[in-house]
Amino acid sequence: MAAAQGRLSDGAGGMDDAKEGDGRASRADQVTDQVPLPFRAAVEALRTARLRPQVEVEQVPPPQRLAPYAHALEATVVDGEQDLADGRLVLLHDPAGHDAWRGTFRLVTLVRAELEPEMAADPLLPEVCWSWLTGALQARGLTYGEPSGTVTRASSHYFGGLAARPSASQIEIRASWTPREGLGGVPDTAAHLASWCDLLAQVAGLPPAGPGDASVVTLPQRRGPQPH
Repeated sequence: MAAAQGRLSDGAGGMDDAKEGDGRASRADQVTDQVPLPFRAAVEALRTARLRPQVEVEQVPPPQRLAPYAHALEATVVDGEQDLADGRLVLLHDPAGHDAWRGTFRLVTLVRAELEPEMAADPLLPEVCWSWLTGALQARGLTYGEPSGTVTRASSHYFGGLAARPSASQIEIRASWTPREGLGGVPDTAAHLASWCDLLAQVAGLPPAGPGDASVVTLPQRRGPQPH
């Protein structure tokens, strides 16, 4: 599978059903120095996830106005000098709960990669890609609710001065789900991050990870859990 062109922009925040312009005030407008303990614990747990060494993860600024509290990560699947797939995972938290989420946490993702022509032509590709997402969660024994999302397949054909370029196809998965909360109202975010990276690796065309094919990833400490 060829590399996904470009990196995700900060505008990827529109991945969830919530709209950035829906007028809901951020909790940070009222309290800037208090972060709920469940959200803080959920963010800290992300740093304990054991991920495949081919998956490079970094913290990035979260989208605005999707929830009172948010934390965002970007990941790239790398093979030598080649980027095979990339994506963004956003952890949202609303201590008051959210009717659409049926919980106080929500995970939102965007995953994309370029496709080989024979794979892009498969009429069942969208269903297969969605099953990769749900299968990655189930493989780690995770429980979740209210899944929703889209799988988009796009093709580019070049003409005129660009006619020498071969046609290209890309797959894009946008999805969100509610992780079930455990002790203290905190979901197992480390396991959800690991399953999301399993999805990235599968979309990138990597073989399944074997025993010992993992390393502890320490996320950058540029900022702690932040309201916005």
